[in-house]
Amino acid sequence: MMLPTHVLAGMLLAAPLVRVAPELATVGFVAGFLGGLFPDLDMYVGHRKTLHYPVYYSALAGVFLMVALAAPSALTVAAALFFLGAALHSVSDMHGGGLELRPWEGNSDRAVYDHYQKRWIAPRRGVRYDGAAEDLALSVGLSLPLLYLLDGPLQLIVGGTLLVAAVYTVLRRHLAELAALLIPLVPAMLTPYLPDRYADMESGK
Repeated sequence: MMLPTHVLAGMLLAAPLVRVAPELATVGFVAGFLGGLFPDLDMYVGHRKTLHYPVYYSALAGVFLMVALAAPSALTVAAALFFLGAALHSVSDMHGGGLELRPWEGNSDRAVYDHYQKRWIAPRRGVRYDGAAEDLALSVGLSLPLLYLLDGPLQLIVGGTLLVAAVYTVLRRHLAELAALLIPLVPAMLTPYLPDRYADMESGK
């Protein structure tokens, strides 16, 4: 799934705070956003492995959620929502496409790495690939309650994220083709540093 879908999902996890602890809602929405964002910081360094931990984030989320329920504060709520967002991101990547430059071709058997079992989890392709029409539909669906619940800067962030999702969906396949054209132009000394999905294409695999 694309990053906008992940961050919107992370934010929506904080929605119950609007009713049960409105004074902590803002920190919860921000933490959920950051948690949904964090795993994809490994985009060019072992993507879906270096910072994706479907098992360990889920365990940490459970621990910090219990702590936040027992002793609610800005810090405990932020920690709980951050790890919940990161866990949801890592787990939901299992239901998307594989880790390849053109995931719509369905050639990859790698969706996300499970560090606990030390193996790659195969893609289930409920969402065919990041930026697919159903991915955009998810982003729209997640954004609607957020746009209703939020106002001010947070509402603008949701609107901006949705705009990024729409643009990315329109350009997704074109970006892959552009990358395929540019990869052969990369100097040989730099190709060892390409992400696997680019390096495989460069080597003709």
